[in-house]
Amino acid sequence: MRILSTLFFISGFAALVYQVVWQRTLFAIYGINIESVTVVVTAFMLGLGLGSLAGGAVSKDPRRPVVLLFAAVEATIGLFGAVSLPLFRGVGQATLALSPAAVAFVTFLLILAPTMLMGSTLPLLVAHFTRLSKNVGRSVGLLYFINTLGSALASVVSVVVLLPRLGQGHAVHVAALLNLAAAATAFVLHQRQKGASGETSSSSSSSSSSSSSSSNAAELAR
Repeated sequence: MRILSTLFFISGFAALVYQVVWQRTLFAIYGINIESVTVVVTAFMLGLGLGSLAGGAVSKDPRRPVVLLFAAVEATIGLFGAVSLPLFRGVGQATLALSPAAVAFVTFLLILAPTMLMGSTLPLLVAHFTRLSKNVGRSVGLLYFINTLGSALASVVSVVVLLPRLGQGHAVHVAALLNLAAAATAFVLHQRQKGASGETSSSSSSSSSSSSSSSNAAELAR
């Protein structure tokens, strides 16, 4: 749980770096006005909410490997983040001639997909923690706190360190690397848990087999 908590802190950190950089990039492309700010913020909030609903629905089934799904989501966010700025600029160039409503719709869709992925990570890890601790309230509270703490730190680091020293492009690459590192670590954790579960099942089967053999031997002895 401690490692996954750290990964979720990193995930929250990376998400806020994206938000800061993507907002600045989109404002540079489409201009800073009340309409563009509204579209960007609405897409972020709606994406997080819809992603949370989707993650909650997926994690209902206890047979689903939520840690592996978390790794897949983090990897997808990282890959999207790595190409996000060239993608935004390319779409910005392609949509310059469109109407304001069409531009707003395209911008909305650009941000909605990755933010839905970000929103899905909380219920996935809550499901995992709840399976271990059997305490939903503690799992939600702890993970929400950790993720928010990472985001709060990122809001400061982005403005004070990343953007002034690295620029938008490298700042996004840092966030993408953090996502990919979190994905790789979560994948390794899943593989270890899978191996440990296999060994436990094997030991249980061996114990059952031994008990059965003993019973058979006892029956034969009678």
